[in-house]
Amino acid sequence: MNVYLRQPERADLEELSECYQNSEIFHRPWSYPPKNVRAYLEEEHRQLVCLAETGEIVGTFNISAVIRGHFQSAYLSYEVFHPHQANGYMKAGIRLLLNYAFEGLNLHRLEANIQPGNKASISLVAKAGFVKEGLSKSYLNIGGKGWKDHERWAILNPKWRAT
Repeated sequence: MNVYLRQPERADLEELSECYQNSEIFHRPWSYPPKNVRAYLEEEHRQLVCLAETGEIVGTFNISAVIRGHFQSAYLSYEVFHPHQANGYMKAGIRLLLNYAFEGLNLHRLEANIQPGNKASISLVAKAGFVKEGLSKSYLNIGGKGWKDHERWAILNPKWRAT
């Protein structure tokens, strides 16, 4: 495998800030850089996608809003950094992330919400086994720039076990 996942460290602050700065135009209009990169680094289930050979950060995944009880579900967000798009790094990384979500966190369901025009993101989750469930109107206020519709994609854990 050409990538690995790891949790961020405080020492990643400068590199990650540069990644966002270099990718800002590439990510628009789908996302905007975090206003507080330090807080972003401290999110509980944030995972950095790093090149195996060099350790360079090429993208991120985040599992958020983990709800236990009868739900056992969470949300997935992610981004690849310029110029690393279209190299298969996120495709390899999402396999590792699903293992973390389903084996490590024992989630039953993981949901990704994607703006309909973001073909690259839709392709990533579709190839990973997510299924489109519908459209959520005015779902997220992206970068404070306005409410955007999102397609709702989800994947279930085929090996989920009650605890």
